[in-house]
Amino acid sequence: PHPSLTPQLLDILAARGARATFYVIGRNAARYPQLLQRIAAEGHEIGNHTWSHPSLYGHGEASLLNQIDRTAQVVADAVGRPPVTMRPPYGNIHPWQASALYQARGVPSILWSVDPLDWQRPGSWVVADRILRGSHNGAVILSHDIHGPTVRAMPSTIEGLAARGFELVQVS
Repeated sequence: PHPSLTPQLLDILAARGARATFYVIGRNAARYPQLLQRIAAEGHEIGNHTWSHPSLYGHGEASLLNQIDRTAQVVADAVGRPPVTMRPPYGNIHPWQASALYQARGVPSILWSVDPLDWQRPGSWVVADRILRGSHNGAVILSHDIHGPTVRAMPSTIEGLAARGFELVQVS
């Protein structure tokens, strides 16, 4: 969570009756437990995005589980339940890692089908356009609430998706 941008995004989602899944980095979530509480209280899902956002390539099972478990504990402490899905940073996860995580913790790894490349900060209009052009039934849209242009793109994005008959829902 971001201390000023996440609340703005939550306001945007609430105004439009939309639900989302927030994949949180544990070390950031530990700094802002009140934001986790607001996310959950407003009906959004919280997912696990590891403790420190490393590429998971090169991590053994113990290190992978440590990244997941630390974040799961912070989330559980804040909202009373751990995340039920995980998104690997950069999408980097070996099949054996995803399998080991699921076997050990029952947590599936989730990737995306629409990436607006918002981390490159192309501007709000570009982010919205990329999401709208790439979206399809069942799409999982990646976006980051740590970038102002992405948050500013969400009103027109949500409205554009709704106009096409899409509904925003939680990943699970």
